[in-house]
Amino acid sequence: MIVLPAIAQNAVDQAYLESLSQRFALPLGDKAVGWYLSWHEERLVLRHTELIKQSDILVDFASGSSSYRRQHGGGKSEAIAKAVGLHKKRDLTVLDATAGLGRDGFVLASIGADVTLVERNPMVAALLVDGLRRAGLDPGLSEWLPDRMRLRFSSALDALQQSESVDVVYLDPMFPERQKSALVKKEMRAFHDVVGEDPDADQLLEPALALATKRVVVKRPAYAEHLAGTKPSHMVKGKNNRFDVYINAAL
Repeated sequence: MIVLPAIAQNAVDQAYLESLSQRFALPLGDKAVGWYLSWHEERLVLRHTELIKQSDILVDFASGSSSYRRQHGGGKSEAIAKAVGLHKKRDLTVLDATAGLGRDGFVLASIGADVTLVERNPMVAALLVDGLRRAGLDPGLSEWLPDRMRLRFSSALDALQQSESVDVVYLDPMFPERQKSALVKKEMRAFHDVVGEDPDADQLLEPALALATKRVVVKRPAYAEHLAGTKPSHMVKGKNNRFDVYINAAL
């Protein structure tokens, strides 16, 4: 868990890295082994000291797959929107209790949801903060994204037990992935190494149901069992995953 302040070219960048170090208890230094955070082209990125050819992992809402998904298919007809209920009602409050790199939360925010991202790992949380910072500087995102997405640095269980009620709780716990694409293998390796598994995933369903006034949505690989062995009210099938929907109240 190293941020490399020596790469920062000016005092502003240096102060920013130091603020991330303090907020997430990430040590500063000039040496790293394994996965580490680095400052490259005014962006916080995740790298590995032994995987030189692997491209950087970062949170980037303004370009790449997130932007394409928003502009070409990330709308109300998408499976995640139907599962959460955004095809029927805008302005739903959503607690994304296992945010990861924030891609699903971004899609939900882009179609009208008010999203709180919850992330327990300090390195991933720092990446999310930096992604939100840069999104706030983008002309296409700055008018709406800062008001619809925010980060809570916490474990999922603590957030579920300590938050005020929300319309929807969204869960996407870590699960062994069978997809073979280079992107999935790269990011899944990073997340398994940096974040680890989610052995407490089954424990999240009950407090999620207690917190959500409308529904709980659980993203699962198509081959996976239901969370906590609990059958959902219904399921929405996506291209590579399914969404198990547990209804508490009608929208």
